[in-house]
Amino acid sequence: MSDTQVKLYLDREFVIGKTEPRLFGFFVEHLGRCVYGGLYEPGHKFADELGFRKDVIELVKELGVTIIRYPGGNFVSGYRWEDGVGPVEKRPKQLELAWGSIETNHFGLNEFIQWTRRTVVEPLITINLGTRGIDSARSIVEYCNHPSGTYLSDLRIEHGYKEPHNIKVWCLGNEMDGPWQIGHKSAEDYGKLAVESAKVMKWVDPSIELVVCGSSNPYMPTFPQWEATVLDIAYDYVDYISLHIYLGNREDDTMNFLAKVTDMDRYINTVVATCDYVKAKKRSKKTLYLSFDEWNVWFHSREKDKVIEPWSIAPPLLEDVYNFEDAMVVGGMLITLLNHSDRVKIACLAQLVNVIAPIMTENNGPAWRQTIYYPFMYTARYGKGEVLKPIIQCPVFNTKEFSDIPLVDASAVLNEDGELVLFLINKSMELSIPLECVLRGFDKDFYVKKYIVYSSNDPKAGNTKDNPFNIVPREVENYCSITGNTLTIKLEPFSWNAVILAK
Repeated sequence: MSDTQVKLYLDREFVIGKTEPRLFGFFVEHLGRCVYGGLYEPGHKFADELGFRKDVIELVKELGVTIIRYPGGNFVSGYRWEDGVGPVEKRPKQLELAWGSIETNHFGLNEFIQWTRRTVVEPLITINLGTRGIDSARSIVEYCNHPSGTYLSDLRIEHGYKEPHNIKVWCLGNEMDGPWQIGHKSAEDYGKLAVESAKVMKWVDPSIELVVCGSSNPYMPTFPQWEATVLDIAYDYVDYISLHIYLGNREDDTMNFLAKVTDMDRYINTVVATCDYVKAKKRSKKTLYLSFDEWNVWFHSREKDKVIEPWSIAPPLLEDVYNFEDAMVVGGMLITLLNHSDRVKIACLAQLVNVIAPIMTENNGPAWRQTIYYPFMYTARYGKGEVLKPIIQCPVFNTKEFSDIPLVDASAVLNEDGELVLFLINKSMELSIPLECVLRGFDKDFYVKKYIVYSSNDPKAGNTKDNPFNIVPREVENYCSITGNTLTIKLEPFSWNAVILAK
């Protein structure tokens, strides 16, 4: 094998796991212009009768979103859900301490449920375990999910929602290990509160699924002891544990930035090991799954955010303008999630609109797709099915933080249509890399149905309002062929690729 040649082996019987639809989720928080000016902008020329931006709804549908976590995030730890329901004119304006803004409460729980129905996505609700607790936890489930005949369920009906919302997945607070969090708690105190909240929530509706807070990121000094302590208390009462990670390139070192995806992989492995340690310790038969309900690239806007006027309504916070190298990292993170589909069952890219988001809007203006939009869209479209274990022989590289990083990342999904889809990343900025993929154990031969390439010779280039299609994926021919059970591909330099093989 030459220094730059890659060999990939895929066997039909070597299955990692099956992707859940909830793997292709997003996160919406009352932060900056994610809700106000993003999802919701009454008076906009594309607003519907409820004030929802129809141009954003169409982009969300195209993106392939399946589930959305709401309403936070740090915001939720100071939030009273009751302030966001009922007649809009009676809802209070409040100081929002997490992000230093004013919350109007014009958009709340019921508006979010209506929005999810128009976008055909599943809601995932986070409850406040910062300033609130057990009573609020049971109350919001009763309001949302109980049919009728009680004060809270009848209050929902009075507010115009006769049928229950039937929300199935709930997060027990947000990042409770973080000192920045309103109501920050020790692992022991949080674990006990999570258990008591879980008990009453499931007593109200036994069908719901619960996500307990893991560490805010793998760089926390308490990671992974936080997970071990919380799960020792709460393991029997919850269904998932959360993971959060944001990657950045403040050092302006592209290859080191690409290598940081390795941290996501190691993070998942450590949390899985911790879950299974607690499972063994308790001699439990239950396997705990992972909810990676915040992940993305975030670093571009941090300096700009320091000069935002405090106590503004929907100020332009965390509005990262993404470039192509960011899209490469997001594509690598998606490959990582696919390759852990045996344990990661929920994932939410943070966030959906304007705030570190694939979709940007201008108030009273257009909406457009950022560079990170496309890897997610194609992965959500073609990545549903059985994930096969990729065995790869590949050159490696070193950076100032990482060593032995593969030059090519790969994931393969046998999707619901019987198509075999390969997601591939060539991290080299100079080299076209020949890749040979050997397919074993498939009952029929494949042909190349489609080959999608997303590449740029400028890692800093992006899409803007004035040039929204500056960098877009393209379908190509000639670079990809298959003979018998061997697929040959020539990967362009610095490219994200999707190869769809049909029988």
